[in-house]
Amino acid sequence: MTEDEFELFRNQMHGVRRIKAPQQVDNSRPSQDQSLNQYRRYAASQEIVQDQSELTDAHVELVGSDTPLLFCTPGVQLNLFKRLRQGRLAWEAGLDLHGFKIEQAREELDRFIRDALRMDMRVVLVVHGKAVSDLGKFPLLKSHTNDWLRQMPAVLAYCSALPKDGGNGALYVLLKKGRQR
Repeated sequence: MTEDEFELFRNQMHGVRRIKAPQQVDNSRPSQDQSLNQYRRYAASQEIVQDQSELTDAHVELVGSDTPLLFCTPGVQLNLFKRLRQGRLAWEAGLDLHGFKIEQAREELDRFIRDALRMDMRVVLVVHGKAVSDLGKFPLLKSHTNDWLRQMPAVLAYCSALPKDGGNGALYVLLKKGRQR
């Protein structure tokens, strides 16, 4: 800055005073009414229950009996999904859908996931089997389970289980935490 520019700046700033700012920034969150928070939690849980009971079979993609299944919603940490795939996240409850008809399996899966959420479970095991249907080469129950879990907002991710837990005939399912619902 030249002398002339500095003099011009000084003349323009004549009479201006420095603002006294606090030395620390207030990072505290504004307090909210607890009843509002409780209502939001209640409303969010009602939306999940309502969405889950409306599972549809409109666009079921048929998968092979030995095809491993993988699904992960955006935002799930890669390390968490990797641990799920490696079977390093202990599952807290399991559901065996062997022998169920499609409609019964849908109701049982819906009820099971809702109960797991209510009990604040994070990882569950769903055994769908790999049995091929009489109608073709594809396991219908596995294909439907794959589709239904993708429709559930409370499901963050799932993947085929390790052989000790059912292999390609079972899924580890990662659910949202209580505060995320």
